[in-house]
Amino acid sequence: MTLIVMLTGMTASAGQWAPAGNLIKTRWAAQVDPGNPLPEYPRPQMVRSDWQNLNGLWNYAILPQNDPYNQADGEILVPFCVESSLSGVQKRVGKDNALWYERSFSVPARWRRSKVLLHFGAVDWSSEIWVNGIKVGEHTGGYTPFSLDITSALHKSGRQTLRVKVTDDTDNGYQPRGKQVESPYGIWYTPVTGIWQTVWMEPVPAKASIASYYPVWNADKKELSVDVQAEGDYDEVRVRLLDGGAVVGEGQVIAVSEPKLWSPDSPSLYDLDIALLKKGKVVDQVKGYTALRTIAKVHESRAKDRRTNEYTRMLLNGQRLFHFGPLDQGWWPDGLYTAPTDEALKYDILKTKEWGWNMIRKHIKVEPARWYWWCDKLGILVWQDMPCIGDHSSRGANETRDPQVRQNTRNKWAHDSFVGGTDCVIPKDWQDNYYKEWGEIIDAFKIFQSIVVWIPFNEAWGQFDTPRAVRFTREKDPTRLVNESSGGNFSLSGDIQDVHHYARPAMNAVEKSMINVVGEYGGLGWPVAGHLWQQDKNWGYGDVFDNGKDLLDVYADFAGTLKSYIEVMGCGGAVYTQTTDVEIEVNGIMTYDREVIKVDEKRFAEINRSVIESLK
Repeated sequence: MTLIVMLTGMTASAGQWAPAGNLIKTRWAAQVDPGNPLPEYPRPQMVRSDWQNLNGLWNYAILPQNDPYNQADGEILVPFCVESSLSGVQKRVGKDNALWYERSFSVPARWRRSKVLLHFGAVDWSSEIWVNGIKVGEHTGGYTPFSLDITSALHKSGRQTLRVKVTDDTDNGYQPRGKQVESPYGIWYTPVTGIWQTVWMEPVPAKASIASYYPVWNADKKELSVDVQAEGDYDEVRVRLLDGGAVVGEGQVIAVSEPKLWSPDSPSLYDLDIALLKKGKVVDQVKGYTALRTIAKVHESRAKDRRTNEYTRMLLNGQRLFHFGPLDQGWWPDGLYTAPTDEALKYDILKTKEWGWNMIRKHIKVEPARWYWWCDKLGILVWQDMPCIGDHSSRGANETRDPQVRQNTRNKWAHDSFVGGTDCVIPKDWQDNYYKEWGEIIDAFKIFQSIVVWIPFNEAWGQFDTPRAVRFTREKDPTRLVNESSGGNFSLSGDIQDVHHYARPAMNAVEKSMINVVGEYGGLGWPVAGHLWQQDKNWGYGDVFDNGKDLLDVYADFAGTLKSYIEVMGCGGAVYTQTTDVEIEVNGIMTYDREVIKVDEKRFAEINRSVIESLK
């Protein structure tokens, strides 16, 4: 792989950058290189050999929305959002302003006969992009990658100018925004505005190129189907499946007689070599990978103790498996949405695995592609949430929201009950945008086989027309399970019914035709001095402790409750809150800065493995 990093307009000032503010930071903050932050290839699922990273110091300005950009307020370190410490800025933008970015770059001479694509990993929320003063595109949606063909806007040689304008209503509009609010409190966190994932360019053949691919494993037929999306003038698609460099098979439907199945215990991956051919000659080629695995459900009845127990279980590769892991918010004290380094991004997944869990619920956020790649490589199941467009009560510190926004997102949450819940009154343009963004998320990330469950709604936050959302999700991806509404309101249209109960797990609403899980419980708190986001208002869902032994004793007691639910109530999975502290939430197994692991790791892992293994 060839990495070309052009630092035009950046290197002279790289030494002047420093993290902003005095809040806690992770150990990886000191490893951030302002001349080349997050240098890793950002799209490991589809690799081309030649690319150019545009991360680094850019000019920025915060201006009223209708004002033109004339001069910079200063420099910002891309791809860290403007509110973060690692951006070097740590300023708010607000709904009435726009955030402008500008930088110069050069295009390698060898790219002149190619189409040049400009890629953004994610920009929150609405962006407009110009190259050399020519508008090359725009995008809405804070969680998905997008690409623009900038070839026609490029000068033949010399310096090129890239400018980006971003606006973001956060919780004062209709866009999916997850845990972000203008006035953080409780479980709601600091806003994220602007570029928060890698910006990069690559050349692709002008006449024909591969856009994407999607592999699906059919266990019954022992066949891998690979749907390749391409454009241009070609007459053949060639797909090769490789294991350790040896070709297993070739074609868009490949028979695999002795498959190595992927699981948390054995995360086997196969390489993919995908090419477009014209008259037998390769005109474009990418390297990819996949895993062979199935996720399904089964309804089972069995006589025990002179009574019939009927359960619906999750099956991974045809075998029953209890899904057990943390609620993972994916926030960082220094980068907010963005991990400081790739090592940091990997760290939380690695610790989850070491702690004996086999699953992560990615909560109300979508991660960069490399996060899911690490899950694939390390072997961890993922339940993927859709970032919410509201909260179920529209209460709390929301004085900055327009009255109509508050009204549209006000509803009732039927907690642990089949009755009493109500939908939000979501206008059609809000609904259309929800489906646009949810569809783009599914399309972009269904390639990662670690994802086994989609979750359209959480705790009735912005929830509307759940059966329709379930149908939409299944139509987009029929290969995975759908947890229709984690925590309610229940429509009984999905595959999973998910109750939330703090602190001790409980199952007060059970539907035997569905997989029943405890989608959130725990939240045992310990505010560790010296590792806090702020000194006051720190809290936990359950008891707040001052030592790890007492906390782990209660955790072990909760684990015993889960084991009984697995046996007598058919519980199929559980999610503990949470991986790390986040801002004033001190519910984490680790502190927010990842410096203190609050429990004895060996005992913790033994407890977690014993819960998973109790499903025989």
